[in-house]
Amino acid sequence: MSDSLLITPFHAMHMEAGAKMVPFAGYEMPVQYPLGVKQEHLHCRAAAGLFDVSHMGQLKLSGPSVEAVALALEALIPANYVDLAVGRQRYGMFTNADGCIMDDLMVTRVEDGFYVVVNAACKAQDIAHLRANLPADIIMEELSDRALLALQGPKAVEVLARLAPEVADMRFMDGKPVAILGHDCFVGRAGYTGEDGVEISVPNDRAEALAATLLAFDEVEWIGLGARDSLRLEAGLCLYGHDLDQTTTPVAANLLWAMQKARRPGGEREGGFPGAAKVFAELAAQPAQLRVGLLPEGRAPVREGVDIVNADGQVIGKVTSGGFSPTLGVPIAMAYVDAAAATVDSQVFAQVRGKLLPCRVAPMPFVPQRYYRG
Repeated sequence: MSDSLLITPFHAMHMEAGAKMVPFAGYEMPVQYPLGVKQEHLHCRAAAGLFDVSHMGQLKLSGPSVEAVALALEALIPANYVDLAVGRQRYGMFTNADGCIMDDLMVTRVEDGFYVVVNAACKAQDIAHLRANLPADIIMEELSDRALLALQGPKAVEVLARLAPEVADMRFMDGKPVAILGHDCFVGRAGYTGEDGVEISVPNDRAEALAATLLAFDEVEWIGLGARDSLRLEAGLCLYGHDLDQTTTPVAANLLWAMQKARRPGGEREGGFPGAAKVFAELAAQPAQLRVGLLPEGRAPVREGVDIVNADGQVIGKVTSGGFSPTLGVPIAMAYVDAAAATVDSQVFAQVRGKLLPCRVAPMPFVPQRYYRG
């Protein structure tokens, strides 16, 4: 593997566990372990999977007041952070001047500011974007001294509660400081698998000890990037750089739920984010294409980049994520298709190796999400 790749604090543990390592977002990361992608996926759905997500960017924003920081974030993201309660997380998106998505991210209100997690592949870009656009009195810290673990699955919180009982009382999208094994961690009850679970920010020098303690429980197995991808696809969750990019608007991506009423036309703090006029124009007139789920007929998977055509053979879209669903035992995919075809049960066709494979537009998630809302 290239010497130029970065590694996470868990690298030695991955190697010891027999992981197959691959380059990902500038890091050497585990794509699978000896268990194999399918069994890792099914284990996460049945028990608890442990994911190394330390390649993500962790940031802390503070300033003269929490409201000042919230308003600075709202100038870059079409979400409502002013009214976000302490200890609550909210999904968001950086937009560019064209109203398209630069990255998606998670933002948690803490007592003295906001804790932000950005995607690994966009980390440098996002940090530069924040530095260039945040007011001078807003302080941004890169939390490079912290690792990040995701413990996901129906047994995840039960397992972590053996070490930190208070996590059992957290709801989906809660986030708070928690002492684990005597060390200051930050726990969010969230994740990217569609399952209940937590994400744990832990000091680098305590990271291996925490992972080893979690892995000692019978319910817990390491899970690699391969199963992480199939899990999030089953849950209908976008992967930046595939289902979202700088040509995709929040409206076309069907992510309007992430733009709260206060930020929409007529809201108390409407607009004000980059590309707001273009996003609002799409809200009023509908975009040319929309993100949809697809269920291909048969068992052949439909992969990213495959063209979608209508019954007349006209290209009407493209697959952005696709594969085989271990939970359902059938192929599934996500695509952008012309708005006229973006209704549930519409029949379209995937062009796979010169053949037309019938597909049905399907609602997402493909597998029910099991977040704990209390």
